[in-house]
Amino acid sequence: MKKIILSLALIFFVLNHANAQELKPFQEGDRVAFLGNSITEAGFYENYIWLYYMTHFPDRKIKIMNAGIGGDTAEMMNARFEGDVLKLDPNIVVLTFGMNDSGYFEFWKDNADKTAQERIANSLKNFQELQEKFKNHPEITPVIMSGSPFDESVKIGANNFDGKKETIEKIVAFQEKAAKKNNWAYVDLYHPMLKITEREQRKDSTYTITGPDRIHPGKPGHLVMASIFLKNQGLAGKPVANVQIDTRKEKIQQSVNASTKLIEASKKQVKFNYEAKSLPFPIDSVSSTWGNPHKQHEALAIYPFMKQFNQELLKVENLKKGKYQLKIDGEKIAQFSADSLAKGINLAYLSNTPQYKQAKNVMYLNELRGEIENKFRQYAWIQFNFMKDKGLLFDDSQEALDTANAVKEGFLPSKMGIYQTFRYKEIREMWKENMTKVTNMIYEMNQPKDHIIEISLIED
Repeated sequence: MKKIILSLALIFFVLNHANAQELKPFQEGDRVAFLGNSITEAGFYENYIWLYYMTHFPDRKIKIMNAGIGGDTAEMMNARFEGDVLKLDPNIVVLTFGMNDSGYFEFWKDNADKTAQERIANSLKNFQELQEKFKNHPEITPVIMSGSPFDESVKIGANNFDGKKETIEKIVAFQEKAAKKNNWAYVDLYHPMLKITEREQRKDSTYTITGPDRIHPGKPGHLVMASIFLKNQGLAGKPVANVQIDTRKEKIQQSVNASTKLIEASKKQVKFNYEAKSLPFPIDSVSSTWGNPHKQHEALAIYPFMKQFNQELLKVENLKKGKYQLKIDGEKIAQFSADSLAKGINLAYLSNTPQYKQAKNVMYLNELRGEIENKFRQYAWIQFNFMKDKGLLFDDSQEALDTANAVKEGFLPSKMGIYQTFRYKEIREMWKENMTKVTNMIYEMNQPKDHIIEISLIED
């Protein structure tokens, strides 16, 4: 009897724990496609994820690819899976949808509930078909990621759609259920972002992690999205470096993720060689798109990004009381008290260090790479949102150009500047080569360098 009970308990344990698939960190050579809608097409959160890898794992070459198209639903992603996503040759696909699947102006009509149920059913049907496509491609590891929230509660004048939030939550629920059933990794963006929204709106009813349209997160929201994804990969708490020096013992007590060599140490001065194996993550201060004025650094006030992902720690104990000058490679960086240095400082907050400047140059190149990639996404938008219905998918002939140029309304005219040249295969190959060159430059530029750090007493 005991054996039967133990066997049943073991089966119960296995069945319950088989549902949770760990989202592993990306490894050398991984080719990751993020399949989504306009929030993905914007390119920010996936660029931030890649920038984290570029700076934190400079020797680990991966490739993250944008497979987002504005306005897409699960149905539209299902329709372009073979013609768009598979052509990118990914070995990992992160699938996210829900914002467009749930609808918009339908919520202003009398039959809103019925329409919402129909949209949920259609989204689920196409998601099930996508699941089968993943199973038919065992070379691809699927990751299911919920979408970000629709901000129904923020007190702003923008159009609201009562009931959309509830509809999205039903989509999020079947996404998670399917991931567990298939034993696929699942990333929940929705609930952590909703929790932040509700917390901040208790302080300020006009706060939103999305933006003026309640839909598209700005750069702070995208940094939070990237952070949640990285946290799911188990990367929170991995320091850029952590160096601790005791001047009394004239010894480097700790050197985590960094090569260090003490040159001199006294109660008034410390000097050492320092080469971290990572770079700090550079924080942008420019607003984004979709008319969203929010800036990336605003995320630091509502999410512990610096604590979780950007710790370049330096701690110096047993210095004489007073004010100290921090220099790196002979350049004055900042001043700190002996007490502050004893508690530890985070160099990643200092944007004038040579390693931060180096990381920022990596960021600039990554942004350029993303801008080039966006041209390909606009080209894909035209192909799958217009040409396909006209029977001109990847036709790219003069007839295709003339057909598209005849349209004067909607989103299409805004993308024609790209299509006029991108319809030529030679142009697309040129931009693809340019993107490869930029990526190669990044993996040359992101290699950590040796620095001399000096801390010296300037005022008792």
